[in-house]
Amino acid sequence: MAFSDQSVIITGGSKGIGLSIARVFARKTNHPLVLIARNEQELTEAKKECIGEGASKVEILTLDITNDVKIGEIDFGKLNPGILINNAGSFLFKKLVDTSHEEFVSQFEINAAGAFNLTKAVLPELKSRKRGLVVNISSVGALKGLKDSGAYSMSKHALLGYTRSLRKELMGSNIAVTAINLGQTYSTSWHEVEIDPNKLIDPEDVGRLIVTLSELSSRSVAEEITVMPQGGEVPPM
Repeated sequence: MAFSDQSVIITGGSKGIGLSIARVFARKTNHPLVLIARNEQELTEAKKECIGEGASKVEILTLDITNDVKIGEIDFGKLNPGILINNAGSFLFKKLVDTSHEEFVSQFEINAAGAFNLTKAVLPELKSRKRGLVVNISSVGALKGLKDSGAYSMSKHALLGYTRSLRKELMGSNIAVTAINLGQTYSTSWHEVEIDPNKLIDPEDVGRLIVTLSELSSRSVAEEITVMPQGGEVPPM
C-alpha cells in the first residue's frame, strides 16, 4: 500500500492518542499530516510538535466532527487524502443509572456519528485515488458491556458495527477498512481516573500499528485488531 505522497487525516489530532499517532507518522513516514480538532490553540501546538518530529507538512482544521454541515463545506480534494484515522472520541466514566439523556446522546454523536460524518465526506476522494485506508479507533468496550461506562460502551458498539458494515461495502474497492479495538490506553481521558499510566497501553504503539497497516500490500487488510495492556485490564475497569 504505497501512497506516501498522500495525506493522513487524524481526528482528535491535537492531543492524547491522536497526537501520539501523528508524532509516529511524522517520525517514520513522509506523509503530510492533517490534524482535526475543535481547539485551535491546541492544534497549533500539535502542529509545531509534529514539525519538530520531522513531518514534511502539517495542516490543521478547527472542526466539530458532529457538525455534518460544516464538514460538507471543506474541500477534502485539496488535502489529497490517502489515510483517514477516525480517532476523536470522548470517554464518560459514569454508570448508566447516573447518565443523563444529553450525555448518552453526546457519547454516540462524538464516538460514532462523528466518524460516519467525516468518512462520508472523505470517501469520494479516497475512491478517486489508487489506494486508501480508513482506520476507526474503537474499544474493547465495543466487544462487551462496561458496568461503569455504559454510554461509552454503547457508542463504541455503534462505531464497530459501522466499521464492519463499511468494510463489507468497500470490500471490492481500493479502500481498506480496519477497526482497532483498544484496551486501556494512556490518554487525557484518564486524567480524572485514579490509575497507573505505566500499566496502560503506550499510545505511540497505536501509531506504530497504523503505520504498519499502511505498509500492507493491496492484497491484504487487517479487518479488526484488539490491543490490550500486557498485564491485562487495570482496575477500576
